[in-house]
Amino acid sequence: MKKFTMIDESFKCLVCHRDIIPLGYTARDHCPHCLYSLHVDINPGDRQETCHGLLEPIGIEKFKKTYKIVYQCQKCHKIRKNIMAEDDDFEIILQIMKNSIDKL
Repeated sequence: MKKFTMIDESFKCLVCHRDIIPLGYTARDHCPHCLYSLHVDINPGDRQETCHGLLEPIGIEKFKKTYKIVYQCQKCHKIRKNIMAEDDDFEIILQIMKNSIDKL
């Protein structure tokens, strides 16, 4: 089982350049506006990954009673997944879903 380190901190998004505030109920791991993330963790919150590439949202998948955003690192091409946050831009979520269906 993966270890989880709780890190819920503010940051500036490297893609849309917005200031992002902590989530408050769990760890903030991606921008709620453009949904991009950074490839900085091996296990959630450990900040041990040396890649530091941009994680591009490429798909959405069902996970229990919520959804996960599927990412591909633009630098090393690894696939990672993060649970959606309550404040994620739903229009972006729908666009990612549409784009992944269009690729089938």
